[in-house]
Amino acid sequence: MRVLFFGDSICNGQGIALHKGWVPRLSASLSDLAAAAGKELVVINSAVNGRTTRQALETMPYEVQSQAPAVLVVQFGMNDCNIWQTDRGNPRVSPLAFEGNLREIVQRGLTFGARAVYLHTNHPTTRDEAPLAHSPNTYEAQNRAYNEIIRRVATTSDSRVRFLDIAAVFHEAVAGDPEGARRFVLPDGLHLSEAGHDLYYRTVFPPLATCVRDLLAE
Repeated sequence: MRVLFFGDSICNGQGIALHKGWVPRLSASLSDLAAAAGKELVVINSAVNGRTTRQALETMPYEVQSQAPAVLVVQFGMNDCNIWQTDRGNPRVSPLAFEGNLREIVQRGLTFGARAVYLHTNHPTTRDEAPLAHSPNTYEAQNRAYNEIIRRVATTSDSRVRFLDIAAVFHEAVAGDPEGARRFVLPDGLHLSEAGHDLYYRTVFPPLATCVRDLLAE
């Protein structure tokens, strides 16, 4: 049985020690769970820093389809929503294209055997002051807008698609915290700190463990 994480630097754990990332920690916990049940389980982390859903679709045949994971965890959007100086106000992936790409990623995952596909919104950042190049929007405004697209895809897709609102969990965690979201991100204001990875792990493990346990029992 394979559990595959398909995402960007948030899955990859950019900026912190490998063993402290939420995906490696989940790999260890899920492997222990499977071993206790006398079953075999392989966790695959197919995450690339800076990757958009457009780029991800190009790599899906090898990275996902050839592995035929029983559980596919999809985490994208933080690169798609970004606006580079050279793109003159256009996001790296437009909202319409982002939605279409997500839907295709989900459909391809299901077609190649996924029994469950998890979609996550993305955590809040502290890039909420200066607007992006050639745009009235801050990075965080873009992030929130693309999170809404993720919510829409998750709630209008196949029943095997499961939704985890990471953004809502982080917003609840920062309520009343004088440091706010800064505690959960690195000094770049975007990538997860160790505290952010810990919160991510504690959010994702319970539902994913239940899903894996149920599938192993079949």
